[in-house]
Amino acid sequence: MSHRLWITLLLAGALAACSSPVRLDDTPAQIEQRDAGAQSGTAGGADASGTAAGSAEIRPEDRAVATVDAGDKPAEAEEPLVDPLLAKRDIYFDYDSFTIRDEFRPVVEAHARNLIANPDQKVVLQGNTDERGSREYNLALGQKRAEAVRRALVILGVSETQLEAVSFGEERPRSIAQTEEAYAENRRTDIVYP
Repeated sequence: MSHRLWITLLLAGALAACSSPVRLDDTPAQIEQRDAGAQSGTAGGADASGTAAGSAEIRPEDRAVATVDAGDKPAEAEEPLVDPLLAKRDIYFDYDSFTIRDEFRPVVEAHARNLIANPDQKVVLQGNTDERGSREYNLALGQKRAEAVRRALVILGVSETQLEAVSFGEERPRSIAQTEEAYAENRRTDIVYP
């Protein structure tokens, strides 16, 4: 027997074995009957759905597996974040300050790289404050915080047309507690991708 014929027979046998699934609740007689039907191509090889076990029909649940096995991505899957720092969307500030703290510079730089690589992408920079201070003061401080992040992104090479800076002042707190930890959580600029 030639080498090619031998490989073809092995592949055909493997495919036939794969086409007759074995369930845990099958008895040996059911398995033998299904295997015999699959090998001979008779109706005795029909599974519970009435489809011949040796047929080439692909059920919807098999298509999903075949798609994943073929290396294709399902259409609904989201692209993974390339840079884990892009998952961080908040830049926090000290009390009564609009200076970006050193610990948040890598986050700003990661978003700058992302925006430069995606020139059609836009972001809204939303400045926020804690509740201390007048409403007018907090709106102005929130705007300065949003503008500080905007300026940093522009300096890093992001187009100004991709950025919008707005202030919510004290109107969108993350925490309503009146503790220093809550105040610190509210002093931020959110980077929002619409």
